[in-house]
Amino acid sequence: MSYDPSPPYQHEPYEPHDVPRRHGSPPLYDASPPYATYPWQPVAPPEPAPGRRTAHRPALGHHSDLRILRSAYRWQRRTATLTALGYFTLFLILSAFAPGLMTSEVSDGLPTGLLLALIQLPVTWLAIGLYEHTARRHVDPIADRIRRESALNAKREEAARR
Repeated sequence: MSYDPSPPYQHEPYEPHDVPRRHGSPPLYDASPPYATYPWQPVAPPEPAPGRRTAHRPALGHHSDLRILRSAYRWQRRTATLTALGYFTLFLILSAFAPGLMTSEVSDGLPTGLLLALIQLPVTWLAIGLYEHTARRHVDPIADRIRRESALNAKREEAARR
């Protein structure tokens, strides 16, 4: 008995959608159907009527200001968190690996470890101050601008409906 590679063992020719692609690479062809394939897919927004003017700026949900706000807020959280947790971690590492330093006295009867432990409270206050400072200086102005633009967009949409 010999091996015969003819059908049903022969593979079908591959389709372009069967080729593995790297994340973020463009699709090989656009074969999306004009209808929702799955019931949980969001409904596509209707195309604007011909002759009607579209907004100069994209909708608020797609605006780069939201990305800027998220990154500013992320930077704010990291600054405050790393200030407080960084000092606390340094204190723990010194306590574990440098007991000679922590038991040495800074002044009469005041060991270095106790002084560093007492300094933790002002460092925590510093982290809170940094958080508030970066909020007032960087995050709040961006959030206020987005809030004003969204209120203006809502008024424009309401006026367009009338």
